[in-house]
Amino acid sequence: MQTVPVSRQVFGIGCVTGATVAWSTFGFFTLSVSADTPTVLVWRGIFGALSLLLVLVLREGLLGLSGFGRLGRMGWAFGTCGGLAGLTTIMALRETSVTHVAVIFATAPFFAAAIGWLFLHERPGRSAVIASGVAVVGAVTMVGLGREGTLYGDALAVVSVIAYSGLIVISKSNPGIPSLPASVLSVSFTTLAAVPFLTGFSIPYADLPMLAAFGVVNSALAIWLFMIGARHLPAIQTALIGALETPLAPFWVWLAFGVAPGLLTMVGGAIVVGAVVWHIFQDTKPAGR
Repeated sequence: MQTVPVSRQVFGIGCVTGATVAWSTFGFFTLSVSADTPTVLVWRGIFGALSLLLVLVLREGLLGLSGFGRLGRMGWAFGTCGGLAGLTTIMALRETSVTHVAVIFATAPFFAAAIGWLFLHERPGRSAVIASGVAVVGAVTMVGLGREGTLYGDALAVVSVIAYSGLIVISKSNPGIPSLPASVLSVSFTTLAAVPFLTGFSIPYADLPMLAAFGVVNSALAIWLFMIGARHLPAIQTALIGALETPLAPFWVWLAFGVAPGLLTMVGGAIVVGAVVWHIFQDTKPAGR
């Protein structure tokens, strides 16, 4: 496995963890507004893209917009993978059970490891493979293995995981891609992916502040931190940290709405968190200890 300087690795871990925490707020924000999911996703994307553009202009002025011309094929590939991941996730949630989607997403570290091995020649470390397997066990403990899913919906979830793994590999192998323009592109493509499912565009004015926060936190901040952090970590480690989204999502809902998770959810969540923390400790501790 390719070694990464500890300082860069810690920075990458911090960024990807921040992105995962931001992504895990999806359920909280969705329950906080009254509009249906496709409408929420479109507005989330609009606010997300606008906030990223604002940051780009504030940081670099109007000249920063020239970054869109320097995206290159890999920058557009990043945006395309982001849009594909968004589209297939939405479709999977409509076609199969949340249970199946959650368990399939928990396998993301293995998909990322395979793609990273094929394209980046990264050999996954032993601790990462063990932790990934334990994380899958934790996810299954949380949500079970219900039979209410469909083959079509499950296949869409697999495509989403592969697209997510593509985001990891592109970020790692192309550190020169302008991060803010690429993030804008990814958010925009994800927004467009939700448009075919729209039943209406209008929303109550009372929902606007929450939708704006949804876009800034769950869309803009998440994808930007992810792109920056994934450059500094092995593919399997990035995806493994992303598995924290599974236990964090019900935690925010419980904190905000008092919907207490069941015993198996808490046990499974503890297993996932423990697996990720154990791997990070094993991977960053000084050699010889």
